[in-house]
Amino acid sequence: MNSYKDLEIYKTAYRLAIEVHRMSLNLPKYELYEQGSQVRRSTKSIKDNIAEGYGRRRYKDEFIRFLIFAHSSCDEAISQLTMINELYFENIGLKDKIQEYELLGAKINKFIQYVETSWNKPVTHNS
Repeated sequence: MNSYKDLEIYKTAYRLAIEVHRMSLNLPKYELYEQGSQVRRSTKSIKDNIAEGYGRRRYKDEFIRFLIFAHSSCDEAISQLTMINELYFENIGLKDKIQEYELLGAKINKFIQYVETSWNKPVTHNS
């Protein structure tokens, strides 16, 4: 792994942030800078915290801290999308997008557990 861009959680967060950004531009004009802005910020924060945490990967606690921020932003994105769905998209629905964020949150959580237990452990060779 040479870059945060190699992480599956980053790739997923980036793709979803693009999709949500585009969707948010279809909100009513009066929501573009309210609910729309908030959901855009929370979804972009996920990918940004993964990237920043990876940049601090040498310091395991810092890496974990930023992954926790990413997970928290994922929870916020789910909350925002749930409200937007109920207010504006009930006919077409955002349930699939919400489920994708729930899955991403689970993957981030699993990655946090991996970093906590296995990150930068020396490899032992049995001869």
